[in-house]
Amino acid sequence: MELANNRFTTLDIFRGMTICFMIIVNSPGSGAVVWSPLDHAAWFGFTPTDLVFPSFLFAVGNALSFSKKKLETNSAFLAKIFKRTVIIFLLGYLMYWFPFMHQDHDNWVFNSLSHTRIMGVLQRIALCYFFGSLIVHYCSKKTAIIISILLLLLYWAFLLLFGAVGEEYSMLGNAGTKLDILILGDAHLYHDHGGPIAFDPEGLLSTITGIVNVIGGYLAGAYIQRKGKNFECVAKLLMMGALLIGIALFWGQFFPIAKKLWTSSFVLLTIGLDLVILGILIYAIELKNIKWGTNFFLIFGRNSLAIYLLSELLLVILQFVHVQQGVSFFNWINNVFYQVIFPGAFGTLVFAVSFMMLCWFVGYLMDKRKIYIKI
Repeated sequence: MELANNRFTTLDIFRGMTICFMIIVNSPGSGAVVWSPLDHAAWFGFTPTDLVFPSFLFAVGNALSFSKKKLETNSAFLAKIFKRTVIIFLLGYLMYWFPFMHQDHDNWVFNSLSHTRIMGVLQRIALCYFFGSLIVHYCSKKTAIIISILLLLLYWAFLLLFGAVGEEYSMLGNAGTKLDILILGDAHLYHDHGGPIAFDPEGLLSTITGIVNVIGGYLAGAYIQRKGKNFECVAKLLMMGALLIGIALFWGQFFPIAKKLWTSSFVLLTIGLDLVILGILIYAIELKNIKWGTNFFLIFGRNSLAIYLLSELLLVILQFVHVQQGVSFFNWINNVFYQVIFPGAFGTLVFAVSFMMLCWFVGYLMDKRKIYIKI
């Protein structure tokens, strides 16, 4: 029992690190150019920020490897994953509808559902969790690997076959954007800064490769349980991680690494990096018993979904509440405090870290009171 708890602790720390950095990269301050490591790659390429979201999917798969051991009937399993999928998807959808109303001149009117984004971060997590759970539950590990390879190859083929000629990997020419507009409609897609260009980085088609991140996390978790916390386990995680990174960099010469397209090479790169990080955590926490700083991330890991939702909703509130005409509290606090004391890009980082610490404090209070919100 102690071994299982330790492994769950390591998983909570990994998940907590992911949520911590997810909040930081999602909430840079205003008034200056964003600190570059807090920004996603413009299109092709890779930044530290690009690792955050796939790492959360990897952690979802990791958790599946533990919950799968629990005895339950087939109907109970299906009911559980369907319920979780619907709840997480609806939470994501409602989050984009929030704060539900806006001011039109002197009147308050409801935000139109006809222009509410359908897909998004939580929605992708929900769908990847759903299909990933089905695959790892009903298929052997070998079959899950084969399915993962097929998904990565089929996605590549789909982009090449149905994208605009010569623009298969462009924002508007890729097949995924065409599919999103056809099925969801332009008004239900992500529009950067409310502009006219509709492109959803969490679209329908690219969600199929996100499933592989979940499967990768599951296979890593199952392997750790089978091998135990030892040097051989750590070494093999590091070697497999290095191998996948190498394959991703080679494949990236033909199928570019791009987070916004969630390309197959991007998937292999992020799974490889997550394996390396997980291996290092097991080595440090389990084998070397290094506990410094782990409690900080455990606060995030134990209430990951709740704290993430809090961060997104609180950020919307800060941008929604105005301290004077045309100036939100979010912009005001950055202009009069953060950009005065820490001018430039560094100020956007300091605000993001401060905001993350505020969310952490709420999580700390929840943890002290043993409040853990699970779905």
